[in-house]
Amino acid sequence: MLQRQIAKGYHGGMNLAVLRDLLATRPFAPIRVRLSSGDTYEVRHPEMALLLRNGIYIALPDGNGDIPERAVFCALLHIAAVESVAAAS
Repeated sequence: MLQRQIAKGYHGGMNLAVLRDLLATRPFAPIRVRLSSGDTYEVRHPEMALLLRNGIYIALPDGNGDIPERAVFCALLHIAAVESVAAAS
């Protein structure tokens, strides 16, 4: 079921297991995290995300590809959906 929803490029009803599966998928497919506020954040590489019990930290890359200087915390409670970057484009 999970693979079918991801193949469609969109998954709502977020929980820790879904995020863990998405970050562990190989080859990794970039994802976009959509929050209840409407904000979106892209995870282009699994090492740019830190999964915690109550959410996920996403590193925000700067424009020149250096090591990120900032990260944003997205609480599971506020993650409205995760979609494939390729499917959403």
